[in-house]
Amino acid sequence: MVGDPRPGAPATHAWWSGDQEQVGALIYGYESAWLPGSLLDNGKRGRLADALFAASRLHKVELHISKGLAGAPTEHIAAAADTATNPQVLSAFALAIIADGGPAAYPGLPDVKPDLPGARESRRVLGAAAMQELRAVAPEAGSYVSESNFFERAWQRSFWGDHYARLRAVKAKYDPEGLFFVHHGVGSENWSADGFVRTAR
Repeated sequence: MVGDPRPGAPATHAWWSGDQEQVGALIYGYESAWLPGSLLDNGKRGRLADALFAASRLHKVELHISKGLAGAPTEHIAAAADTATNPQVLSAFALAIIADGGPAAYPGLPDVKPDLPGARESRRVLGAAAMQELRAVAPEAGSYVSESNFFERAWQRSFWGDHYARLRAVKAKYDPEGLFFVHHGVGSENWSADGFVRTAR
């Protein structure tokens, strides 16, 4: 861990040393996809390799093998199945991540000039091109909610899959007025995009 070096900063301000470039970063785009273990079968590995190579020609692709549970012991699969995470994680061999961003861009920082045209182009390449190469071999792949596209259109299915109906029921029971919500969180479709207007009950 690295402590916040600014004078007077609280002792609780810290971050992982390997993530220092992310502190205050302006995220251009972030895509993730659970890659099913079935893609490692003999008849599909070639297509997976081709898709990964094609995507890598457009942008850096990371495979987070520690985030997939394909091949894990039965008891670990059962424990994960009892969570809200998209059940695709149970059979995924990895979480593919394609992301990009620029340096810190907080308003008021000296010499802050975000490259917005470059950010938009990077976003286009990430979502409309690089990740599409992977979705060609995993068209139903969901995303990990904590590392995903802020603008995901089918977020209910993508983030929670078959769990979403149950999560909505739990939400309705314990928060019937929908007071507590976040962007693309369970029940947030009942609010306007800015979060100020209730659009449905």
